[in-house]
Amino acid sequence: MIRKILHILFLPCSEATLLMEKRNAQTISAKERRRLNLHIAICKWCKAYNEKMKLLDKIFRKTFSEKDTEINEVEIQDFKNKMIDKLNF
Repeated sequence: MIRKILHILFLPCSEATLLMEKRNAQTISAKERRRLNLHIAICKWCKAYNEKMKLLDKIFRKTFSEKDTEINEVEIQDFKNKMIDKLNF
């Protein structure tokens, strides 16, 4: 019960996942990092999501570093647009 209350008061899962994505793409502030770390410590679902994100990032980095593959800006923008469409349902 206390975990649920802390979970909601400190940082909801929706914000935690966004911070994880933001952290993966760029740096986050010290305050955001503290809030995220606290949330991950008390939320088993977000902890699992965080671990999967780290694994996927490691796989992608290894794959792209091995292949000398270049991704152009059009492909990146197309990917972003597809993700936005899927998130908006």
